[in-house]
Amino acid sequence: MKKISIPVKYGLAISIGLIAYFLICALFGVHINPAYSLFNGVIMGIGMYFALKQYRLHPSGKFNYQTGFVMGLLTGFYATVIFTIFFAIYSTEINPEFLNEMLPAWRNDYSTSKGLVIFVVAVMGFATTLILTLTFMQLLKDSWNIKEGNKPPLRKETKSL
Repeated sequence: MKKISIPVKYGLAISIGLIAYFLICALFGVHINPAYSLFNGVIMGIGMYFALKQYRLHPSGKFNYQTGFVMGLLTGFYATVIFTIFFAIYSTEINPEFLNEMLPAWRNDYSTSKGLVIFVVAVMGFATTLILTLTFMQLLKDSWNIKEGNKPPLRKETKSL
């Protein structure tokens, strides 16, 4: 398996999870409440963690902070782009009244457009990706601490006159 296929595979899996969660919420009519979108971070976090974990265990090369960071960003960006495209199609073609139901106060007071809401969905996904990548890389990076068996011998203190 190539390294580039890991972010594509997990990005697609994350986006499928996000879309399925959104549609399940729509089935129960709670998708108009933005508070339920907080669980999107959990879905994104689980997928990104497993993507970085698989990349770390990949035998083709050494895992370092820079390559792991790029891998996490790519995974989240792919998932965000796919989900944003789905959200745009859903809110404009499948259920055009969705945004009017979701933002009744904003629509009247601020004249919020569909494009702005879609842009905010994308920015929220990118921000979540960046924060989760920074967090997971702290967990998965190699430590610079010296292992117990590799410590240099202690220097003997010499008494000076």
